[in-house]
Amino acid sequence: MPTTSPLALVHDYLLVRRGAERTFEAMAECFPEAPIYTLLYDPEGSEERYAGRKVHTSFLQRLGRTQSDFRQLLPAFPLAVRSLPLAGHRVVISSSSAFAHAVRVDRDARHLCYCHSPFRYAWFERERALTEVSPRLRPALAATLAGVRASDRAAAGRVDRYLANSRLTRRRVARYWGRESGIVNPPVEVVRFAPRSREAPSPRRSLLVVGELVAHKRVDIALEAARRADVPIVVVGEGPERERLEARYGEPGRADFLGRVDDKELAGLYASCLALVMTNTEEFGIVAVEAMAAGRPVLAAAAGGALETVVDGETGRLVPAGDVEALARAIEETDFDRFGQARIRAHAARFSRDAFKRRLRAEVERMLEEPRRGPL
Repeated sequence: MPTTSPLALVHDYLLVRRGAERTFEAMAECFPEAPIYTLLYDPEGSEERYAGRKVHTSFLQRLGRTQSDFRQLLPAFPLAVRSLPLAGHRVVISSSSAFAHAVRVDRDARHLCYCHSPFRYAWFERERALTEVSPRLRPALAATLAGVRASDRAAAGRVDRYLANSRLTRRRVARYWGRESGIVNPPVEVVRFAPRSREAPSPRRSLLVVGELVAHKRVDIALEAARRADVPIVVVGEGPERERLEARYGEPGRADFLGRVDDKELAGLYASCLALVMTNTEEFGIVAVEAMAAGRPVLAAAAGGALETVVDGETGRLVPAGDVEALARAIEETDFDRFGQARIRAHAARFSRDAFKRRLRAEVERMLEEPRRGPL
């Protein structure tokens, strides 16, 4: 049945609140009347963010999956996203790091996709995905990922306009799907963060890692480098890698694993850390900007989004990606308190939530002013 709302918003799945979900929240603020469509939705903790909004889910919702086990539904995701009922919407804005860009819209509707990344396990981390399942399941997973790639290529021809969150994502969209993209960097809630006040008691200074504990985040590099440099490190986040990493590196006062923390505690950890460490090649890396908004420098792999967010020698240090020894030397040799807090914070302000919303609205208007593209 046709809907009365001309614009709709789509996100892959709303199960936890990570960088992509925070970006989607800002998108939803831009268009407060738009209904939301997603494959899976966990309303716990989201009532306030989506209060009064209609959230439509796919047929997979009835299976009751959560963040811990939703990946088991991978073979069904392409079909589920195509089944989302978007008929009647004249404009669709999808937020995609996997499947959302493949939604079906009316023939005369306009579709803008904000791409956080092409689905990494189908395109540039396929071998890693295969090693994470038992050998007997690998042929089935390989076939599923091949199907995702075919579905993605077909979907790319139906999208009117792509926006990438970084130069790295733009290159991947061009390489894998043959599509050009504009760039709008993700929003960072810089106003949530502030430097530690001079009057506050000085805490124990540690390095800090923030993120999901999954293999591709390469948290082991940060932990090993901190151990070699004999500097304490705190890890914030949950995920399937936590048990292994904590068993190998966990030591009270040397490598502490805090799990998930609330926003207030995270802001305090940023403000009091020696530096944030980001060892993965991130598409953008929101946590780096959050740390800089708190006035702290960032040690990051010289790749991906860090090349757009970290100014080497001014807001942090860039080190070769995947090089534990180089990271350990940087930890040992860097005077982290020499970086000027005011300069770091001013740099972080370029990525504010308000700046993102202005740019996104402008890109939607630009798409609507352009002639509609035909299918590839």
